[in-house]
Amino acid sequence: MASQLVRSGAKAARAVLSASRNSSLLSGKGVAAAALANAGRKLSTAASFYENAGGSNTSHNRLFSAALAIPVAGYMLMDKEAHAAELERTFIMIKPDGLQRGLIAEIVSRFERKGYKLVAIKLIVPSKEFAQKHYHDLKERPFFNGLCDFLSSGPVLAMVWEGEGVIKYGRKLIGATDPQKSEPGTIRGDLAVVVGRNIIHGSDGPETAKDEIALWFQPSELVSYTSNAEKWIYGVN
Repeated sequence: MASQLVRSGAKAARAVLSASRNSSLLSGKGVAAAALANAGRKLSTAASFYENAGGSNTSHNRLFSAALAIPVAGYMLMDKEAHAAELERTFIMIKPDGLQRGLIAEIVSRFERKGYKLVAIKLIVPSKEFAQKHYHDLKERPFFNGLCDFLSSGPVLAMVWEGEGVIKYGRKLIGATDPQKSEPGTIRGDLAVVVGRNIIHGSDGPETAKDEIALWFQPSELVSYTSNAEKWIYGVN
């Protein structure tokens, strides 16, 4: 009986991992949760039957406890993997004007206080050719050349930030392109005055973020790690 319980628990755990890998995030999680609930009921029933039948051996009881814990551990692993899949990354750059004005600490602290995690950072003076690659979608605009001249005029701080909803909310932290139209409390609303010197750039969507991160950083420069603060930021009660 005990060995059958262990096999049932292991089978349930494998079902969890298979569902989370082979299905979409939501449907896979639902299927796996259902499988675990069913397995848990069977194990609980079997354990009760064993106890009622007089099974009081301590080692067997420990074995039952371990078997019951397998589906729970499997679900926790699946939930952790699902949460990791929900996190996204965005490219944020402090432009030459923001750097020259000494605003690095101010800008970085706003993303940190929100709860986002810094996973890549470097100080670089981009060439004009590199600036043209960054602003390639604006090459038909009359201000394109001046924009590239400005971006390559001095050092910039290139960063990648990670977190749930970081692309969309990162743009909210930054504020509107025109500082005059940015709300107070945003970076541009508080720290910039005119469009030509709006101190910061942020990816405007998932595809842009992917392309910009790939342009500015090598894969080896991106760091994956778990922050001690994450349990206080994303914890579920």
